[in-house]
Amino acid sequence: MSKILLLGSGELGKEFVIAAQRIGQTVIAVDSYENAPAMQVAHGFEVINMLDGAALDRIVAKHQPDFIVPEIEAIRTERFYEYEKQGITVVPSAKAANFTMNRKAIRDLASKELGLRTANYRYATSASELQKAVAEVGIPCVVKPLMSSSGKGQSTIKTEADIEKAWRYAEEGSRGDIVEVIIEAFVNFNSEITLLTVTQNNNPTLFCAPIGHRQERGDYQESWQPAHVSDKDLFEAQYMAEKVTEALGGAGLFGVEFFLTDEGVYFSELSPRPHDTGMVTLAGTQNFNEFELHLRAVLSLPIFEITLEKAGASAVILANGDSNQPTFSGISKVAALPKTDFRIFGKPTSRPYRRMGVVLTNDSLGTSIEGLVERAKETVKLITVNL
Repeated sequence: MSKILLLGSGELGKEFVIAAQRIGQTVIAVDSYENAPAMQVAHGFEVINMLDGAALDRIVAKHQPDFIVPEIEAIRTERFYEYEKQGITVVPSAKAANFTMNRKAIRDLASKELGLRTANYRYATSASELQKAVAEVGIPCVVKPLMSSSGKGQSTIKTEADIEKAWRYAEEGSRGDIVEVIIEAFVNFNSEITLLTVTQNNNPTLFCAPIGHRQERGDYQESWQPAHVSDKDLFEAQYMAEKVTEALGGAGLFGVEFFLTDEGVYFSELSPRPHDTGMVTLAGTQNFNEFELHLRAVLSLPIFEITLEKAGASAVILANGDSNQPTFSGISKVAALPKTDFRIFGKPTSRPYRRMGVVLTNDSLGTSIEGLVERAKETVKLITVNL
């Protein structure tokens, strides 16, 4: 059996560890704080700053893992090339982890090298550069730190008065040593989807049914599967996803995000790991959830096919304040509902808008997706995070 070093131990990492435990793998969970969700179910854990290359080298040497599986962006990813030389498999690959942990590399790869349709964009490393970039791409536009996740530091500029505020917010939400942002022209999209894309060693690339989602503050609030996508748009999205994942190399599950517009499909972002919107697969929508798919691809276990089994929706449970001992009420009400489930992530502290859990609803294929999403939204109101 293999030893896996998991870099980042949030809720996505926790579900990955559970999948790994089920088939006898050993996992060491790493994060910057103790008792992170994935640590609670792993064989062992390490607490380090993953932006410290020496600390990263130390734990890799200590544990001698077969696989390094990144779960977050804030990692000294350039060290991954050296680990690959040592014979350790970096998931999906050192190149993929490096390119996708930084929005600049992945956007330039998609737009300039592969010629995929993307929003018009610029970069900035200061408030004055941001001002110039906004003038070039136009208002409204979206500003995102190159190194961040879950919408941290992301904002929409609607007037010139928002520019200074957007820079300060990006500084606060950025992960890494240097603050740099991407400025994207606003895409007038009809909907946005995540296409979970599974690359395999010696087997074809597979796609999950598209997942729709709604965002607030740059973070997902509800997701649903399957999303309504025309055959033409789905074919285009799959073509783009296969092209970009092939360029990055390696095996694993990628969360590839797209905007669907009247002009066609726009590539938006890519994560080289299970995606937060993909938590809807925990509702039993597929024969394998996204965490099981990631693990099987990583271990080179062949995946014959991915089948859509049910329609499902997820809605996030958010904290509304700070607490060092958050508790939950209303769970028994949710447990009493049919075709409904929930996950509490086990985060030891809360802060405003921190994702603490998820509610899941499901029904047979052909059920109204809109109705399922509405049911998830109403159900999540039954749970309160107590401070």
